[in-house]
Amino acid sequence: MENKEVLYELYQIIQNRKEQPKEGSYTNYLFDKGIDKILKKVGEEATETILASKNSDKNEIIYELSDLLYHLSVLLVEQQITWDNVFEELKKRELKQSNLKQFHQRTEI
Repeated sequence: MENKEVLYELYQIIQNRKEQPKEGSYTNYLFDKGIDKILKKVGEEATETILASKNSDKNEIIYELSDLLYHLSVLLVEQQITWDNVFEELKKRELKQSNLKQFHQRTEI
């Protein structure tokens, strides 16, 4: 698997876990606990990423970013949003570089 495919593969695994639960799966634990638990974990991992970055520990930053991306992927599956939806929004923003107000404008999926 190429690096650029990792988020897609992770998303598929998480989506499969939601559709076909596996006993003892941490991913299924998160889905069973619901959106509040998923959001709590996203927040925790974002905070841990910030702290690792503040401490300039590259290995810890990578570790925490990986945790954050996993939990964000769980959130995406829960909300029925794909990475492609996110990437399309980023592409739109790239085209609007010269206008910061438009850059931060929300669009419907």
